[in-house]
Amino acid sequence: MVQTSFHKPSSPPSDEAPRQGVSVEVERRGSVGWIVLNRPDQINAINDDIRRGVPTALAELDGDSSIRVIAIRGAGARGFCAGADIKERRGAETSVQVRRRMQKSRWIEALDRTEKPVIAAIHGYCMGGGMELALACDLRFAAPDAVFSLPETGLGLIPGGGGTQRLGSVVGPGRALDLLLTGERVDARRAYDIGLITRMAESPNSLLAEVTALAEQIAQRPPMATLFAKQAARAASQLELKSGLDLELDLFAMLVPMNDVKEAALAFREKRAPCFSGE
Repeated sequence: MVQTSFHKPSSPPSDEAPRQGVSVEVERRGSVGWIVLNRPDQINAINDDIRRGVPTALAELDGDSSIRVIAIRGAGARGFCAGADIKERRGAETSVQVRRRMQKSRWIEALDRTEKPVIAAIHGYCMGGGMELALACDLRFAAPDAVFSLPETGLGLIPGGGGTQRLGSVVGPGRALDLLLTGERVDARRAYDIGLITRMAESPNSLLAEVTALAEQIAQRPPMATLFAKQAARAASQLELKSGLDLELDLFAMLVPMNDVKEAALAFREKRAPCFSGE
């Protein structure tokens, strides 16, 4: 069940944990919607409630016209997400049964269907499925205390939530294979240096305020241009160059007649802040 709370705009989310008993919460703060992984005592380890709750929350915020940017964070001081909850034991399964169970979930792929930009606000541990969740976001903004790892090969497994597929496009195939084969832990500074994260906060305490500022900066821009830029950029990894260029041209042509383009030019001439409507 996804719980929704409303707050004043332009206010960064509180460091206090959301209500107990709700694994995923949604917070609306002006034009920014926050999805909160809320299992702080387990470092927000992934259980079935999170697997169901995150796609539901993403769909809710993506369909809300008042929200222009989505951010995901983990509750509590210890981390963003420590990966799958090993306490959520399942009975003995065959390979076929495992494949069927995981096929039904594929919850992280809900981010691939989300049109609005999504920012991961990462602190502390970001491991396994938590790192796979972050990799599926558009931007990764980490605190200096963040620690990243895909440890699955050390457990006789491989990442099963997109880690083998997404990591290479973020850090390059060579570094990706290094991290996958070794399961090595990467601190925030190295994560920034290799491109695993796009931004690093000044301090753990300033992370949420800095993510809020970035989200609001993006939210103030013409929303259709933001959506189309994301669509075109994501398509670049899936299409051959000619098809990607055709898509870019199509999207550009669709934007030119929009009122927001006229408003941007008029505001520039009048030396005032623009007011974009998304039309």
